[in-house]
Amino acid sequence: MKTTQILIAGFGGQGILFSGKFLAYKGLTEELQVSWLPSYGPEMRGGTANCNVILSDTPVGSPIITEPDVLIAMNLPSLQKYVNTVVPGGQIYVDSSLIDAKVERDDVEVFYIPATQMAKDEGISTLANMIIIGHLLENHSELSFNGAAEVVDKLVPPKKAALKDLNMKALTLGKEYNK
Repeated sequence: MKTTQILIAGFGGQGILFSGKFLAYKGLTEELQVSWLPSYGPEMRGGTANCNVILSDTPVGSPIITEPDVLIAMNLPSLQKYVNTVVPGGQIYVDSSLIDAKVERDDVEVFYIPATQMAKDEGISTLANMIIIGHLLENHSELSFNGAAEVVDKLVPPKKAALKDLNMKALTLGKEYNK
């Protein structure tokens, strides 16, 4: 694996930090070098939130990402702020339920996933983030869906055990989404 820099951005309450933690932990289970740097506005829920995740075969020198290989945009302000920072040849994952805008760059691969609507339709409205993560795991050449269940088992605390199956349902919905 080469170094993959992932920026996840949206607003508080969308599971941005959990998504980053999931990817970081998945990297650890695959014996990669990992950096996870969460950031959120002082207002938390409803405020800005983003997370930098770096996965690499070699030690990570800095946790700060200025040119991500992957951008996950969960709201329009995040897409507008970061769309032009993605490296040419990178990937952008857009929650098309919340973002009507189209990416105008032709040097990146763009995935439009109606994650928020899919989550609502399936009765898992708080897991749109994991739908997008499932799609990322299926569509990024350096990542894999294998081992996702073990990571969910580790990250979801015993007192919220019911969320394990729901997280796996969301990941699988994202993996299987084909548009």
